[in-house]
Amino acid sequence: MNKQELLADYKNQEEKLLLAKVLDKLEFTKSRNKIENTDFLNLYEQDLVDKFLKKIKFNNYYFFGGAEVAERKILILYPEKITEEMARKNHNKMISVIKIKLPIDLSGEYDHRRYLGAIMKLGIEREKVGDISVKQMGADIIVKNEVLEFLIQNLSSLTRFSSAEIEAQNIEDLKKIETQKIEITEIVASLRLDNIVSNLARTSRGKAVEILEQERVFLNFRVETKPSKQVKVGDIITIRGKGRFEFKEITGNTRKGRFVIKMDKFV
Repeated sequence: MNKQELLADYKNQEEKLLLAKVLDKLEFTKSRNKIENTDFLNLYEQDLVDKFLKKIKFNNYYFFGGAEVAERKILILYPEKITEEMARKNHNKMISVIKIKLPIDLSGEYDHRRYLGAIMKLGIEREKVGDISVKQMGADIIVKNEVLEFLIQNLSSLTRFSSAEIEAQNIEDLKKIETQKIEITEIVASLRLDNIVSNLARTSRGKAVEILEQERVFLNFRVETKPSKQVKVGDIITIRGKGRFEFKEITGNTRKGRFVIKMDKFV
């Protein structure tokens, strides 16, 4: 089948364009016998691409974002002549880490938005930037190698980073990303996904169903649209625009039979 036939079922133009780019990368992988990779993809895009590649029965690929917990990842495709293990030895050629260390007087001053805003201000496309791990004294920013040198040279020109230490680091040398979490307690009528989304998004059940229909909810990093889906302890729920949560435990029930649950919110 040619590209047009493979993409015939996709009506959304943005999705079609993304999958067309993936097909181009796949063709290069096959024809040139070399490893190819995309820009960073969000959770929705990863799910879309994963389902598409399974549909066309292409198996030589995986997603990588610097850490297993990374939300934004690049797609890596590799030819049949090599294994995934061999492909994984090439990560340093694809993405790197920019480490920013702030002076003591700016400790805890900058959040994710401030770091991302600085990069956008320099004209870098969002797709070139992966996860940003914010710490008390700075941040680790994962980026495509093609923008690494430019960012290293220009971030210090911004007032907010004029006194910061900025350096590049190989992605393989990145220490395990420390995820900060806040424990929250919720009371829900049932463990249906729409009930829990309603609580976490601070909205009505009807609006929660709309959010699910809009494919803005991910259960264990997969798009989930079924309101009646039962959520289990250990599940990861991501709501685009609202954050990521982990279902930790059921601590009890109210007199009316509602569930009292504990969730960790990633911050």
